[in-house]
Amino acid sequence: MPLPRENRYTLEDIFNLPNGQRAELIDGQIYMMSPPSRMHQKLVSELNVALTNYIKSKGGPCEVYPAPFAVILNQDEDTYVEPDISVICSKEKLSDRGCEGAPDMVIEIVSPSSRRMDYSIKNGLYAQSGVREYWVVDPEKERTIVYRYEDDEAPVIAAFNQSVNVGILDNLPITIADLLK
Repeated sequence: MPLPRENRYTLEDIFNLPNGQRAELIDGQIYMMSPPSRMHQKLVSELNVALTNYIKSKGGPCEVYPAPFAVILNQDEDTYVEPDISVICSKEKLSDRGCEGAPDMVIEIVSPSSRRMDYSIKNGLYAQSGVREYWVVDPEKERTIVYRYEDDEAPVIAAFNQSVNVGILDNLPITIADLLK
């Protein structure tokens, strides 16, 4: 839920939040972030390891960053997100502030407090900003939805026990249920 304010917030407002307080900025509105659950963090950790190990084994140019990691979309001052996992394949997008522009891949782990954001608001935001692939991993529904925006196809919906391919990484197969063992 955004904080009410007549004026629009900017990156300066985000960077001036008290230490430890996390929020995202979308179209000038601040959305406070709840602390993640243990399951959420396990998924972030396991996905981070799986993606990083694969990229390193192939000598690929991409880098994987788990949250908290700043992503400043569209080079503007009114949109800042912290995806659960960001995969960036263009090193020129990386700066001391984080990622300046759209990551190649974003993964969001759905929490009860983030459901609307992850399925709706961020889906549209990532599609418009140039993210190539967006995964919505939903532990409650035990499913993953994969959007490959550059392919302009219907999303792929897979149960946790089904393999899902990472399109931007030579179709690396990942089975979420295997990560939770």
